[in-house]
Amino acid sequence: MAGTDHRHAARILVIAGPTASGKTALALFIASRIPSEIISADSRQIFKHLTIGTAKPAMEELARVPHHFIDQLEPEEHFSAGDFQEQGRRVVQEVLSRSKLPMVVGGTGLYVRALIDGLFSGPGRVDSIREELEHRYESEGGAALLEELRNVDPAAAERMIPTQFRRIIRALEVYRATGKTITQHHKEQGESADLNAVFVGLRWKRSQLYTTINTRVERMMEAGFLDEVRHLRDLGYDDRLKALQTVGYKEAFQYLRGEIDRERMVELMKQNTRRYAKRQLTWFTHDKRIRWFDIEDERQIVEIGEVIVSELPNV
Repeated sequence: MAGTDHRHAARILVIAGPTASGKTALALFIASRIPSEIISADSRQIFKHLTIGTAKPAMEELARVPHHFIDQLEPEEHFSAGDFQEQGRRVVQEVLSRSKLPMVVGGTGLYVRALIDGLFSGPGRVDSIREELEHRYESEGGAALLEELRNVDPAAAERMIPTQFRRIIRALEVYRATGKTITQHHKEQGESADLNAVFVGLRWKRSQLYTTINTRVERMMEAGFLDEVRHLRDLGYDDRLKALQTVGYKEAFQYLRGEIDRERMVELMKQNTRRYAKRQLTWFTHDKRIRWFDIEDERQIVEIGEVIVSELPNV
């Protein structure tokens, strides 16, 4: 691919990028050309009952190509990036043993990083540093601490927003405890571990992507998204659950509780999904291994897929 030629070494394909960019469609096309299995790097698709709101592949698509990490857990069960790293690497080896191409597909950047690069565990909690930072967060707010992080580790700060206090505090804690930024620690782990991954992504103009997101939300509503959320409520779940603290579900539960009207719910779903996509783009843009394919129409996915297939090794 672009840059260093990985074509003869590649053993795994990563299709990364923001929500609604066409990752699933691209993966399914590639799977029609190369025997493959799809590893979902989406932190919410692993949960049962969250289907329309997480844009899971259709039943026909799941039947056509083997998928992993979809509909495996109940919403109350815990699953972390560390779990994904451990279980995902095992699945990769199983797929390779079947002489198929493992395709990692999803927009949860931390899951992709965990699987391919491994997670940086770093020093344990340093109580004195942690307590001071937590106190400052409460008194000064997240923006002030994020600005402090930006001064020492702009790459890490660029991937965060002020309300992500745990990530901000952890990054500052690591820097103070070790004298190295969390970005430096990640780099020292080396790229791509032993998986020899090839990274690709679909890059839309932001205005086009946002239009697609707005359309997707409308289609979710037409497909019965509110019935899905009512079913979750009937099962005893609500948005206090981590799995449901997710764009779409949060707004739907607000609506069902009468806190906002339907029009406001849809408006917030679109707005918050666009913001989420922007954060995903920021995260993935920093990964220089990704070969971006510019796209203006979904019909180009076949053409792009053909290019990728032609450059991948036989598996």
